[in-house]
Amino acid sequence: MNLKDNNLDHIAIIMDGNGRWAEKKGLERTAGHAAGEESLSKSIHWALSNNLKWLTVYAFSTENWMRSSDEVEFLMFFNRDLLKRRREEFNKLGVRFHFLGDLNDEKIPEENKLLMSETEEMTSSNTKLNLVFAFNYGSYNEIHNGITNFINENKQNVDIDYVNKQFRDYLYIPQMPDPDLLIRTAGEQRLSNFLLYQLSYTELMFFETLWPEFSEKDLNKAVEEFSKRKRTYGKA
Repeated sequence: MNLKDNNLDHIAIIMDGNGRWAEKKGLERTAGHAAGEESLSKSIHWALSNNLKWLTVYAFSTENWMRSSDEVEFLMFFNRDLLKRRREEFNKLGVRFHFLGDLNDEKIPEENKLLMSETEEMTSSNTKLNLVFAFNYGSYNEIHNGITNFINENKQNVDIDYVNKQFRDYLYIPQMPDPDLLIRTAGEQRLSNFLLYQLSYTELMFFETLWPEFSEKDLNKAVEEFSKRKRTYGKA
C-alpha cells in the first residue's frame, strides 16, 4: 500500500474503548488499557511497513485526571512501563518519539517526565516514523498557552498576516504537520479536546470497534475510504 500516492502522511488516533472492552469481559478497566497495548504495537508496525511519516495517538488527556485515582495511577505506571519495555525495540526500527502536551504539570510523576525526556533524546536522530504520544494533552490548553506566549513575545507586532504565519511556532510541536486522517474507535463521534487547531481540514473516520480489537485490517479499511474522499480545502 502506497500511502504517498494517497497524500496520506499523518494519521491521528483517539484510542477509545479500553474500559468498555474490559467491562464486557468482566475485568477491571485497567485490564483494557493493558490489552490496548497490542493494538498500539500493531498500528506502529503497520505505519512502519507502509512508510507513514507521522502517527499521533491520544494517550492521556488533561481531562483524564478526573478518573478514579486507581485508574490514573495505573495509567501513569502503564505509560512508564511501556516506555521501559518498548522504546529500545522501536528505536532500532527507526521510530522517533515525541510527547505532545503540558509535560511540566506537577501532577505528572517525575519518573514519567524523565523517561519521556530520555526517550525523545534517545530517538531524536531517527527518521523512519515520527510517533507522537499526546500525553497530558488538551487542545484548549495548547491554544491558550500559545496565544499567551505569542502575545508576550510579540507585543509590538499584531499584524494579522504575521499572526497567521507565526502562530504555529507557539504550539507544542511546531514542526508536526496537520493530520490528514483522524480515526476514533469505540463508536464515539466527537473530538474530545484533541488537536482542535490542527484538525481543521482533517478527514474524520469513526469505527465501532473497541480499541483492543482494532487491527491492521481496520487501518487498511480507513486508507481505502480515505482514498475515495475528495479534499477541497474549501474550494469548489
